[in-house]
Amino acid sequence: MKNVILSAAIVLGSLSIYATTDRNDEKVTIVNFQEIYTEVAVDAVPAVVRTALKTAYPGANLDKAYVNEKKEYKLEISVGDQKAIVYSDANGNWLKI
Repeated sequence: MKNVILSAAIVLGSLSIYATTDRNDEKVTIVNFQEIYTEVAVDAVPAVVRTALKTAYPGANLDKAYVNEKKEYKLEISVGDQKAIVYSDANGNWLKI
């Protein structure tokens, strides 16, 4: 009889292990670091950036230009029927965003 009671206690005890819930009290904060770009005239883009554009993308047309506080340029370009957005700093170095 003792073995039956002991076996039942072990079985019920082992089942209660799976009844626990895992509480994760960590808080997740999502921060969006989207740069604010202001549209500027295409003529306001520095000559160094325009030269780098012509060198890297021959035949590309600069459609629109934007600049942020760090003097990084967002350039909307088109080559033939394809459009793209590229990023450059004020010295004509390409940025990967």
